[in-house]
Amino acid sequence: MSTLRRLLAVGAVFVASFVLVEHAGTVLSAPRPRATPAPAPESFVKDQVLVKFRPIQSEHRLSAVAVRGHTVLADLDRSGWTRINTRAGQTVAEALASYQGDPSVEAVQPNYVYRALLAPNDPSYGQLWGLKNIGQTIGTGSYAPTSGTAGADINIENAWDHITDCSSVVVAVIDSGVNYNHEDLAGNMWDGGPGFPLHGTDFVSGDDDPMDLAGHGTHVAATIGAVGNNATGTTGVCWVARIMALRVLDATGSGTTAGIVQAVNFAVSHGAKVINMSLGGGSFDQAFSDALNNARANDVVVVVAAGNSAFDNDLPGGAYPCKFTHANLICVAALDQNFSLATFSNYGATSVDVGAPGTNVLSAVNGTWSTITDNFNSGGTLNWTTSGGGWAYRALSLGGSPVDVLANPTTFPSGTYSNNANQRAFKTFTLGPSAATLLSFSIQFALQPGDFLKLNYRSSGGDPFAGGVALDSVTGFSGGLVGSDYDISACASPCSVGFQLSTNASGVDQGVGIAFFAIDQLTLNNTTYDTFNGTSMASPHVAGLAALLRAYNPQFTYVDVANAIKNGGRSVPALAGKTTSGRAADAMSSLAYINAPTALRATLQ
Repeated sequence: MSTLRRLLAVGAVFVASFVLVEHAGTVLSAPRPRATPAPAPESFVKDQVLVKFRPIQSEHRLSAVAVRGHTVLADLDRSGWTRINTRAGQTVAEALASYQGDPSVEAVQPNYVYRALLAPNDPSYGQLWGLKNIGQTIGTGSYAPTSGTAGADINIENAWDHITDCSSVVVAVIDSGVNYNHEDLAGNMWDGGPGFPLHGTDFVSGDDDPMDLAGHGTHVAATIGAVGNNATGTTGVCWVARIMALRVLDATGSGTTAGIVQAVNFAVSHGAKVINMSLGGGSFDQAFSDALNNARANDVVVVVAAGNSAFDNDLPGGAYPCKFTHANLICVAALDQNFSLATFSNYGATSVDVGAPGTNVLSAVNGTWSTITDNFNSGGTLNWTTSGGGWAYRALSLGGSPVDVLANPTTFPSGTYSNNANQRAFKTFTLGPSAATLLSFSIQFALQPGDFLKLNYRSSGGDPFAGGVALDSVTGFSGGLVGSDYDISACASPCSVGFQLSTNASGVDQGVGIAFFAIDQLTLNNTTYDTFNGTSMASPHVAGLAALLRAYNPQFTYVDVANAIKNGGRSVPALAGKTTSGRAADAMSSLAYINAPTALRATLQ
């Protein structure tokens, strides 16, 4: 399992019309019947209304119905209500209005439609504790409690009784791409038209194919919008969605400012109203900030992950983009199955806004990985080139357990390496066909200036330092085991990988130790799911909620969405003083959050 995947295994519309009316005197009249405004379509019978006639004037009922071109369908027993069929071509809102002012009518309302409380039929729904926590045990390792806490979830089922379709809102996933062919995502991908036939674009390779070669972006996208209630896999926060795939992270999970800025601007110019970015870095970035300003100017909500360093983002060294202060940005911390702050999650009383489920999150991934683990001590032929001593395989104790290490000098971590050395260790591996091939290892080194450790590979085998491809070169001091990932997809089998210690005549140091060496190969498929941990998994729960809110309230601005998510969240003790709101995302409470949309204005009539 590569370093990247090891880390992942750890990372209806309410519209108010305000009218000012002059008072022109008092007119006594019969009380107006109470009329309920027509709710969103499909929540009531489209050609019926229910009318309650005043008992004293019930003899006028038939004439009152007939004069409107309506017909009586049934009396509702002794309740005083009558079910009435409306005139052909008349809307329910028009029918409701026609009864207002009629002294024989006490009340009128739609004939609402009720449904069983919605839960999807997707077979793995029971494992999605973040959507429905009944205290189930999910996952393995440090985040596999004997049970979670029932109700510690985003309260989505009550919201699904009102809306499951977010397809009116485009959600851009700026990440490692998306496996747009996956069985649980293919039906919910953004249709980019002839210019973008594969549902997005790739700012890593510079083409129109944003296929995910890391797995991270697919996992994020499916948390937002895996097709719901299709008897397949999992479900997203949105059962129906439009996911725009924008690839900015390569197969190792790394990307650049240039790619991210291009992706944000692409999302904005192509109609996205929600962006999710489960990524982070450690420095203020003006170009990135400018792109977020462009998103804000175009009313786009941007949801980001807080980071996985158990660090206070308010302090110097906090993670960006979470640390940006743009009003359209919502930063999300990770909660565990008991709604405690995940041990790895960053936090910040002024920089992190809400919490959401981020441990043992099951979602779609891009395929399966096969792994070769080898610290140059097993199988095949090991090739050494040495002068004055050099490389050796050692089993060293790490945390009380033996670990295979490729070391130079042979006595590492005690002793010192040689001067004037050109010492190489390489090995040839047989690789199968794959969509991506990644090399990963952890390294500790202490080298004097002018002394270098170099990493090369070579297609078709042989000494990788004779006509091979240079991957990296380091000098100085690492301070401890540091994980590294490299994309070696271009290395044709058989593929040789090697390390070279090159030293000068002056000074020596502790040397180099390489552990957890692995080569991972990706086979894409459309049916795989996996469980990840991280604030990267928390962020898409909130991005999905942002899309749900914007679909339910099309007049909502980014300010309204952010207010509803933050102020409509659920107070959680673990987030008090750790986030700006002290709250966890709560879908139903945010959907019901009552605040006049900021886009509405009072008018004189």
